[in-house]
Amino acid sequence: MDRMKAIQKVSSTRTFARVAPHVIPVLDRAVHRATRGRTMISTQMLPGVVLTSTGAKSGQPRRTPLACMPEKERGSWLLVGSNFGRQGHPNWTANLRRHPDAEISWHGTDIAVRARQLEGAEREEAWAELLRFWPPYAVYQKRIERRIRIFRLERRAPL
Repeated sequence: MDRMKAIQKVSSTRTFARVAPHVIPVLDRAVHRATRGRTMISTQMLPGVVLTSTGAKSGQPRRTPLACMPEKERGSWLLVGSNFGRQGHPNWTANLRRHPDAEISWHGTDIAVRARQLEGAEREEAWAELLRFWPPYAVYQKRIERRIRIFRLERRAPL
């Protein structure tokens, strides 16, 4: 079994869903700071960004390391609110729904973005691409009752 298939298999387990949310973001934040935004631990599995959004309830800045799927031809990024296949939408999705203007750190560069939650045919098309990109998303969706939220981040002029 090649390395990526092994990582995908492990990331599809319930144990991973219990442990990873408490470990990976902490390590990602530390490595991201130490490398001045150039890398994170999780980028060994998937491309990633650090999303800075505005808290839906608090109004305070929230920094969240997230896996992403870059859309090179569009110059955008897809974010998946899978929450590691756990119940409940991740908080960052509520933040983007309430305050779609955000910023990402992508390979050490800060980029102003506007988030848009995908729906309908656009969501289905993106979901199919995401499953080709990272098949464990299908396992996450089967495990939970809610529909996983997908956001497209597009560049915008800085505020």
